[in-house]
Amino acid sequence: MRRMWAPWRIGYVAGERPEGCVFCLKIASDEDDSNHVLLRGEHNVVILNTYPYNSGHLMVVPHAHVGTLAELTQEAGCELWDLTGLAAQTVREALHPQGLNIGMNIGEAAGAGIGDHLHMHIVPRWNGDTNYMTTVAETRVVPQSLEESFEQLKPVIDRLVTGEDQ
Repeated sequence: MRRMWAPWRIGYVAGERPEGCVFCLKIASDEDDSNHVLLRGEHNVVILNTYPYNSGHLMVVPHAHVGTLAELTQEAGCELWDLTGLAAQTVREALHPQGLNIGMNIGEAAGAGIGDHLHMHIVPRWNGDTNYMTTVAETRVVPQSLEESFEQLKPVIDRLVTGEDQ
């Protein structure tokens, strides 16, 4: 039998969570690299998912601790959608996926792991990126570390924001 080691997941599996909202803590911190914050907007951040479904799994998270779209200001909602488009373009250029899943899980019943702080998922997808591990072992193999994803995505999002490619 072969073993796949993923020691960084033990905190998630064991249910270890910091006190308070993980998104609010990352937004309040000035340690963007270690928190994998790719971009700070006026009302939202673009951040790597700590427990990704796939390599390069990004999220757009409002600064405001709200659980529904109706609670967002119009400005924050518009920026959330604009940054979702920017995140999707960043993932396409940096990782060359064959498709993307973009969406929100609002509320625990809808699958939200953090139901009281709204967030948009941008998940790159490749043909054949699911395999027997998900079905048989209830395990997803993510082939790239968060640090490697961050290093690959950060220069692309910075270039897109500054418009250096235009």
